[in-house]
Amino acid sequence: MDGGGSEQQGTVTCGSWIRRPENVNWVVFGTKQSTCSVLTVFSYDPNTTSLSSSPLATYVFEAVDGEPVSIAVHPSGDDIVCSTSNGGCKLFELHGQDSNVKLLARESAPLQGIGPQKCLAFSVDGSKLSTGGLDGHLRILEFPSLSMILDEPKAHKSVCDMDFSLDSEFLASTSTDGSARIWKTEDGVPVTTLTRNSDEKIELCRFSKDGTKPFLFCTVQKGDKALTSVWDISTWKKIGHKRLLKKSAAVMSVSKDGKYLALGSKDGDICVVEVKKMEICHWSKRLHLGTCIATLDFCPTERVVLSTSSEWGAVVTKLNVPADWKEWQIYLLLLGLFLASAVAFYIFFEKSDNFWNFPLGKNQPARPEFGAFIKDSQPSDDRNIWGPVDM
Repeated sequence: MDGGGSEQQGTVTCGSWIRRPENVNWVVFGTKQSTCSVLTVFSYDPNTTSLSSSPLATYVFEAVDGEPVSIAVHPSGDDIVCSTSNGGCKLFELHGQDSNVKLLARESAPLQGIGPQKCLAFSVDGSKLSTGGLDGHLRILEFPSLSMILDEPKAHKSVCDMDFSLDSEFLASTSTDGSARIWKTEDGVPVTTLTRNSDEKIELCRFSKDGTKPFLFCTVQKGDKALTSVWDISTWKKIGHKRLLKKSAAVMSVSKDGKYLALGSKDGDICVVEVKKMEICHWSKRLHLGTCIATLDFCPTERVVLSTSSEWGAVVTKLNVPADWKEWQIYLLLLGLFLASAVAFYIFFEKSDNFWNFPLGKNQPARPEFGAFIKDSQPSDDRNIWGPVDM
């Protein structure tokens, strides 16, 4: 682990952040060990950018389940789905805080025996779960009921990647044969297949998440050139592309606020792109030297990414990007502006005669003192000078 984090025994096969209440973040890993496979949860310390040395919770898979393949965490942080190489998917509930954390397996009949799933994803609103199999089988399920919305055995040759849109209305999925399809999540109806040239292969996909740019980002392999292309989701037409990583990407991720896009290469490099400018703002070269990056995930509340590989395990990396404004800093700025305005008004009022330099007439009274504005007015002696009027 980077930064003095936990020591993983065995090979890390998948991982993800877990968002907990009060901006606390944990991490969950699927690990293949010599005698068994386990699911482990670690705490994260933002002050040292490292994970705890010992796990908060551990679940040991049965031998018949095989090893963990992929993992997804519900936006609430209370549910985890993990696909295994032999036993389909397992659903876990996360209970407890800090020193008393438990991973409890839950019955999930629709997910049992469905085979290894290359991709697992929850919708942004948490109402849907999608699974993409190595056999090309694509499913969309309601969550937590797990009632089936889409059950398409021949969606792809083999699912490569998938992602939900910010409003959870669409699901994008890509195939190992280079195709990409868009689905309506409400009823599972296919919307379109993204257009591409005969020499292009669409590999990875992520929707924009900043709420202002309705785009779909895809990595496209065109011969020996690796491109990042952008589709407008209102028309599903490609509007441009750019060479960012300049090598084949193995994994792609978008930050929770949509400001940053990250790409992980097949030989261990990571680049982070500022979406607004579509320019690289952070490089981590040879982070997983010579090894394909399997997991790349942004921390929900910090400018930190989690990456995993079979050779180097899990690494937590702090990004070299401008710090975000904290909530208390915004309130302090507003308070400062208010106080500055009050002081400026008082100075202007006190110095107004000198500023305007108006001469006073012979019978013109001088400007009243500031205190006169805040004193209680006295009742006038001649307020009822006429008395009652007879009508």
